[in-house]
Amino acid sequence: MPVTLSPVATATRTLVLPLDATLALGPRAAALDATAGGAITRALTAARFTAAEGACLDLFALPGADAARVVVLGLGAPGAGALVPARAGAALARHLEAAGESAATLVFDGTDAAQLAALVHGVRLGNYRFGLTAQGESPFALDLALATDLEPGAALSRMEAVAEGVCFARDLVNYPASHLNPDSFADFLAPLAAAGIAIEVLDAEALARMGMNAVLAVGAGSARAPKVIVLRYRPTGSPAAPIALVGKGICFDAGGLAIKSGPQMFDMRADMSGAAAVAGTMLALARQGSREHVVGVLGIAENLLSGTSYKPGDIVTTFAGKTVEVYDTDCEGRMVLADILALAARSEPRVIVDLATLTYSVMQGLGHVFAGLFATDDGLAEALLRAGETVGERFWRLPLDPAYQEALRSPVADLRQHAEDLHDGDAPHAAAFLHAFTGGFPWAHLDIAGKELAAKEMPLARRGGTGFGVRLLEEWIAGLAPAEG
Repeated sequence: MPVTLSPVATATRTLVLPLDATLALGPRAAALDATAGGAITRALTAARFTAAEGACLDLFALPGADAARVVVLGLGAPGAGALVPARAGAALARHLEAAGESAATLVFDGTDAAQLAALVHGVRLGNYRFGLTAQGESPFALDLALATDLEPGAALSRMEAVAEGVCFARDLVNYPASHLNPDSFADFLAPLAAAGIAIEVLDAEALARMGMNAVLAVGAGSARAPKVIVLRYRPTGSPAAPIALVGKGICFDAGGLAIKSGPQMFDMRADMSGAAAVAGTMLALARQGSREHVVGVLGIAENLLSGTSYKPGDIVTTFAGKTVEVYDTDCEGRMVLADILALAARSEPRVIVDLATLTYSVMQGLGHVFAGLFATDDGLAEALLRAGETVGERFWRLPLDPAYQEALRSPVADLRQHAEDLHDGDAPHAAAFLHAFTGGFPWAHLDIAGKELAAKEMPLARRGGTGFGVRLLEEWIAGLAPAEG
């Protein structure tokens, strides 16, 4: 979607006038209204237009206007944060697509570059499409020109980079296992390499040498051997100690020997959404030239049923040296995370954050409004919660308490993989299990189960992969105090 800047309205069929609830016309909009003999003001009154967030009012053939269509776009109450204009931008993208308008000029008389950048960001996200039809599927071809006195370069570049990262993560989530799997996952990361991110792929042979037996156990039932992919972004002058982002990347989860039912299995292509979010975040950071040092660790596997699948009762020696008694083969995510968290800890990071579609219990407890957050550090938890509220990816902090470790005691291994009662608060037990592999570094675990796919159209996402987590992580990292190099 090309975006061009101009101080004057470009000659297109469609002009877009964003207005907040005060309905105050800026200089360009007021001049257009005057040329049209007050037709815009009269139309706003006649339509009882309140400028509700994302509301679109179409005006046609205004006297003296070059454009055939003028769309008045509602921005809601004045002074709202960046989330409101982003959602309004997404609504505008859908409105223009439905109208078949492929070019528009956004006439922005405001003085807030961040608001303008958020509007364009929302248009990008609302313009996203995915499909593998014979004809191919691509975003609606929309040329957007910006008529403004602002120079929103930095803010616009940042939001453009974030939108690219989100859409990249959505693509990864939307690809089925026939296309995206342990054999092909690294091939999909070409945009990261092009952005200057170093990519290291650890194959099954390397994992065996390293002792990453938990990853290998999960992937043992698939003909496609598991991989661990390490992403490194280290710009010149960045801090020595990295931020470590860790993502669960189960490309398809049939449950292993604890096989899921058909309906449960259908959306399990999206069980790699944590890895997708990490990859999308790192792409966004690299594209905007972030000065942070970031390492991403992705655990890529399929959890399938075969004669070589790992089994309940197996005892697995993890990369960290701890032994784990397997209780439920459908709890494969925490097995993979155990190894890759320990690998991330080897980089001696400032902080570790992992993302995983890990437990049904977090969905059952929080529904689809909040995702679950566990953290060892109050400051880290608060920063992530704030970032989530800012971008609309909301989290609720859940307990990380030593009491949950009691249920993970095993008579034959260092840890049980799962509490004996499968329905006894699985999310906090899973977090307690993962905590054992974080090496004592500040750590947050984001259980994003239920947020990876949209079952219906959402304000910033169509049906399908959401790219959830990218906007949160980018916002959090952008807000970090600079660390010493």
